[in-house]
Amino acid sequence: MNSHFMALGGTISTLMIVHTVGELLRQWRKRRGVSQLDLAIAAEVSARHVSLVETGKSKPSAEMVLRLAEQLQVPLRERNRLLLAAGFAPRYAERPLDDTALSAALAAVRRVLRAHEPYPALVFDRGWNILMTNRAVEPFLAQVAPELLRPPVNLVRLGLDPRGFAPMVVNLADVRAVFRARIARQLAAAPDPELAALYEELLTHEPENTEGRRVDADVVIPMVLRVGGRELRLFSTITTFGTPMDITVDEIAIESYYPADAESAAYFEA
Repeated sequence: MNSHFMALGGTISTLMIVHTVGELLRQWRKRRGVSQLDLAIAAEVSARHVSLVETGKSKPSAEMVLRLAEQLQVPLRERNRLLLAAGFAPRYAERPLDDTALSAALAAVRRVLRAHEPYPALVFDRGWNILMTNRAVEPFLAQVAPELLRPPVNLVRLGLDPRGFAPMVVNLADVRAVFRARIARQLAAAPDPELAALYEELLTHEPENTEGRRVDADVVIPMVLRVGGRELRLFSTITTFGTPMDITVDEIAIESYYPADAESAAYFEA
């Protein structure tokens, strides 16, 4: 199992406008399409109190900030920002996945990756940077230009770049559309400058070259790879942690690929 990707990292400093906690909560409420009354009922407080918090006429406690954030499904990273805006210390830590404090989570991730073999599976963060893979991914990485494997290795770039997986993907138009839809949903759920830049770079403009054929499917749209003169059809599932209390754990996902037909299954099982 590959774990050398885990050293990925680095953060990009971004100039951010300072908002009050009330302004930030109002932004999240509107992003979720929730009224003050609906939020108040869900959080078991009065609508007047929500209004006072949003307008800055009432200073919420840290517990109230977190209660409202929970009902608005605010990501842990952004909950820390809410707490800071309200004058409180951040509540959620962000540690590397190989930190000793996350040993149980890392063990669970490794167990999922290993159990999924001989089929491919990988772990990526909120920016689609690959953190870990299982051994079934390694033969596909061998076909990729070395410059694309320098950390951080980005799954979207790897999938769409002509030096990456793109020449192997028969239905590249379908794969591009899936990436576009998934990242658009991420950005709609929570703002992210780095992810927005990735979307702008790779997904807003259709390439001039042909995008390959589209695939008709009754249940799920597979990714079709041409490998060694044969076509492999794969679909995927996403696994996340259910009750994370660490930002890293909150933001990682495991993508597991399954064969969509008997021929593809036989390829991996061999």
